[in-house]
Amino acid sequence: MATTEDLRAKVSGLMPGLTEELAALIRIPSVSLPGYPESTHAELARGCDAVVALLRRSGVEQISFLDLPDTAPVIMGEIPAPPGAPTVLLYGHYDVVPAGDESLWRTPPFEPTVVEGAMYGRGTADTKGNIVACAGALRAWDGRPPVGVRIVVEGLEEVGGAAFSTYPATDPEKFACDVMVVADVGNVKPGVPTLTVGLRGMANVLVEVRTLDSARHSGQFGGAAPDALLALLRGLATLHDDAGDVAVAGLRRDEWEGGGPDEAEFIALAGMADGMPLIGTGTLGSRVWSGPAITVIGIDTPSVEGSLNAVQPYARAKLNVRVHPEQDPAEAQRLVVEHLQKAMPFGVALTVTGTEIGQGYAADVDGATYDMAKAAWSAAWDAPIVLAGQGGSIPVVSSLHDAAPEADILLVGVADGYSQIHGPNERVVLDELERTVVAMADLLGRLGAAS
Repeated sequence: MATTEDLRAKVSGLMPGLTEELAALIRIPSVSLPGYPESTHAELARGCDAVVALLRRSGVEQISFLDLPDTAPVIMGEIPAPPGAPTVLLYGHYDVVPAGDESLWRTPPFEPTVVEGAMYGRGTADTKGNIVACAGALRAWDGRPPVGVRIVVEGLEEVGGAAFSTYPATDPEKFACDVMVVADVGNVKPGVPTLTVGLRGMANVLVEVRTLDSARHSGQFGGAAPDALLALLRGLATLHDDAGDVAVAGLRRDEWEGGGPDEAEFIALAGMADGMPLIGTGTLGSRVWSGPAITVIGIDTPSVEGSLNAVQPYARAKLNVRVHPEQDPAEAQRLVVEHLQKAMPFGVALTVTGTEIGQGYAADVDGATYDMAKAAWSAAWDAPIVLAGQGGSIPVVSSLHDAAPEADILLVGVADGYSQIHGPNERVVLDELERTVVAMADLLGRLGAAS
């Protein structure tokens, strides 16, 4: 069986080709949009075809597709397991978010550019780099890994997965495996091997208030007529205490036992203005990984430009609620709804509606699989492993877990805290990509040797 050093040498020789293949994927603007509109079909199809070709070059001969309603094709690949060996499922997605304001990019978003050891471009880290890492891990074994491999690569993950987000649990045989490697995250920072062991759940809430049949002159009516915008703001203010901690009763928060960035690193990652304080109390991990957060992600208000001296008749806001990995997001959403319904700012009732929800995930890190993963990632980086959480959710993880409840799930990837995923100047450090390939290949070897 190949050692870590054997695999490191093999992967080093593969990197020029893998880097070129990542660049080819980045040149395809496989942007997904809500509703899978026809305008996106051609580029998503190009992205799908490119990934299929990449997998075939990596030894995956058995490839099929899931064609679900209003969903980009889901690639299903398989390398049968040697006798007695376990099966590992590798997951990724070939769609990307839009580039956004291209004037904020230092290099063209869909023209991959290598600068000081990092490749810049939309999808480099999220998550075409991870697809290439999975392919590289297979090539490190010449396409014949010592375990069975199932590959799932979807095309609408960035907009919630559409029909695929709940499909795996309805057809569990297609996703049967012993270990899942969800390649859609990464390290807390370059050089620090990280296993993500917790994903916060998500619940969105819409808050509306109507107080008048139309706007009224603030000189004639201000001070007595109920201002919808003031009522909304006062209601939203009850969601947090004076320190910035969430004040909704029943939302779970535990101390974070793993690692992660210190406050100075977090401030740098967040791009906080000089002198700006962090909000909330307690450890960073308990605030961003194992505790709740409520963010106002949208609010309808009159623009300052062109504003009138008027009492506002209507206002609304959308909230994003992040939930402890082990708390039911539907329960958390209900608690926020009830809290706001009871707020009654100035005696005004708020209309509060729960909208989208997403299940969180908490890994069981005790057991042989995690021991092997810790060893593989630590060896690839020559550094101690860090167990971290992630504030965001990956919707399909819950459904994959339901499809194969006995499988261990590893959340890993090529990104790092400075990768700027979803933002301008997204990048992947090529050394991080190479080490991720080594770690994935090493994991396959360790799993095969243990069977």
